[in-house]
Amino acid sequence: MKSIVNAKKKIARSLHANLWGDPKSPLLKREYGPGQHGARKKKLTDYGTQLQAKQRLKNYYGNVSEKQFFKYYEEAIRRRGDAAENLVGILESRLDNLVYKSKFVPTIFAARQFVNHGHILVNGKRVNIPSYMVKVGDVISVREKSKQINMVVSALESSIHETPAYLEVDTKKMEAKYTFVPKFEDIPYASMMEPNLVIEFYSR
Repeated sequence: MKSIVNAKKKIARSLHANLWGDPKSPLLKREYGPGQHGARKKKLTDYGTQLQAKQRLKNYYGNVSEKQFFKYYEEAIRRRGDAAENLVGILESRLDNLVYKSKFVPTIFAARQFVNHGHILVNGKRVNIPSYMVKVGDVISVREKSKQINMVVSALESSIHETPAYLEVDTKKMEAKYTFVPKFEDIPYASMMEPNLVIEFYSR
């Protein structure tokens, strides 16, 4: 667990963003760089701004691999409608993300491990692939044998984040129903996300 916490902090520092809304994050206290005079960052080029937007979004979902993230971009532009909206809808539909958003675990990184280790069922069947695409109407649940794990119990009792509107969570049964694919405005991002810049980055 300590390694997961350290990974989160390292990513947040490198991107100068409190990605997951950590109330203890030092980034809440200052927006200037470290050092005697708090040197401010240089203004980024358009490419740099787009790259940073991509890194923020990619890391928010647990540092998705570049290969996988690019596949999501390709799928987003293939679908009808707004590509940026499509992209965040795809990312939100990942199983590990929905396990995290359902508050079964404390972090997105813990969610990936939790799914990998076979603790999660989708519609009653065990799924151990974090990137599994959950469909609207699917029910995600914690395996009976895994319900007493301390991490799960404490996560459900915590106020780490609010459960979003697109999940109907039954904390007693430890299950959640995915009710609709969210739009950008439905997603409770703790820091600024710009999926439109991510689309621009890959469209260059």
